[in-house]
Amino acid sequence: MNPAGADGYEKHPLLNRAVRDVASRGVGVLTAVTHELHHDGRVVRVAHIRPASGVEWSTAADNIQPAY
Repeated sequence: MNPAGADGYEKHPLLNRAVRDVASRGVGVLTAVTHELHHDGRVVRVAHIRPASGVEWSTAADNIQPAY
């Protein structure tokens, strides 16, 4: 896990690259990885992905891998 800045955004090595979400099998460009406070007090890493259609979705950051 990479540290998040004060703004909650992580400088992930796959930012602005094509990634695959293993949970949904969707492919798109990783636009951000945020660190968000869960209701139980723990921090969760959320990946934000934009496919060619332009309708973004989010998934757990651990679910992303480079798209080949």
